[in-house]
Amino acid sequence: MTAVAIVTDSTADLPEELYRKYGISVVPLSCIFEENVYVDDGLQLSKKDFYRKLKESKNLPTTTQPTPADFKQTYESLLKNHGSIISVHISKKMSGTVDSAVMARKELKDERIEIIDSGLTTIALGLVVIEAAKMAMDGKSKEEITSRILTLKDKIHTLFIPLTLEYLQKGGRIGRAKGLIASLLEIKPILTLHLGEVSQFKTTRRWNQAKKELINSIRDMVTGSSNLIAAVADADLKNDGDEMQKEMSDTFKPQFLLRSEIGCIVGTHLGPGVAIAFYEE
Repeated sequence: MTAVAIVTDSTADLPEELYRKYGISVVPLSCIFEENVYVDDGLQLSKKDFYRKLKESKNLPTTTQPTPADFKQTYESLLKNHGSIISVHISKKMSGTVDSAVMARKELKDERIEIIDSGLTTIALGLVVIEAAKMAMDGKSKEEITSRILTLKDKIHTLFIPLTLEYLQKGGRIGRAKGLIASLLEIKPILTLHLGEVSQFKTTRRWNQAKKELINSIRDMVTGSSNLIAAVADADLKNDGDEMQKEMSDTFKPQFLLRSEIGCIVGTHLGPGVAIAFYEE
């Protein structure tokens, strides 16, 4: 049992076994297909079934953040056995999840709960959460872990390539990349996260070119040291995700390389695609 409990939300997109291994508590968001609400816990709707429904559905599903009551229940349970809580979540510009967490803390009136807007999502958030959980297991204090999270969230990079911009456009998550929509060209953009929202990074014309340019871009951004921490996740593109994992492994030989899948919350807005998050120690 750690003194500091680590809480995140389901957009961290970590494999279930890692949540268990590191004792991370997850407060899930929900996905809504027409009138059916599916909690993003992997039980009500598997990733495979979600992407099948996404292809078949005429209307884009919507997503909704956890309620303050969801967070309150989690916090109350954890505080029975932990001295404090660090709750780190998806960018506030993408979701109201942080607001719900803050409301829960206000209701509890408990200063032992630290809530952090990561400014990130999917596996970039996942890598931050893993680091926080490792520090908690090593007995680090709430202040030490919080300081590390605030430093790490600003140095981590996220690059992702959607197969189409359709889902980002319809879901309203295109952010600073809105200019891409005005183009009538068949482009394959490389996107990033900047100031907590989706932003254009580079533009390519073909899918294979986008994958190659993504790796080249990472090469330009890292020093080439063996201290690279990285993660590769795919949204319904397993073969492409596996290919990018191998490219990352062969090209950079990272100290740690996580392979994961993007769940239904991020998948609703991204659609099919591949994401890579990375930072150097």
